[in-house]
Amino acid sequence: MIELPSQTIFYTIEKAIKEYRRFAQRNLNKTIDKITIDQALLLIFLNKHPEFSQKELGELMFKDNASVTRMIELMTKRDYLERFVDKEDRKKYNLNITAKGKKILTDLNNIILTNRESALIGITKQEITQLNNTLNKIINNCNTK
Repeated sequence: MIELPSQTIFYTIEKAIKEYRRFAQRNLNKTIDKITIDQALLLIFLNKHPEFSQKELGELMFKDNASVTRMIELMTKRDYLERFVDKEDRKKYNLNITAKGKKILTDLNNIILTNRESALIGITKQEITQLNNTLNKIINNCNTK
């Protein structure tokens, strides 16, 4: 008989991710108004890789193009990003992080470090390495079958 989904490692992985995201969002809300975890991730990735297309950003964030488009629209309205048409390809547009967005990036640094530190209390570097290795094996198994 097949075991219940809630008794599998995949359920536990999903639950851990969801709990961490709720925890991180609560802490984010204490410092930065009106930004989601995904919007914060978009800012971080865009800051690190300003040359990336919207599609590439979506792939990094595990989001479809429509979701990324909605995030960009909202973040433009809130003055976290500015969008302008690419001079060489008028069908494309480029994104810049505004001064308000850069301030958020500065605030995010401490929030993220604190969140990670809190979530990993009692977990050794060896356990983190082993977990990372195990998760990468699952990823590789899924990508090669």
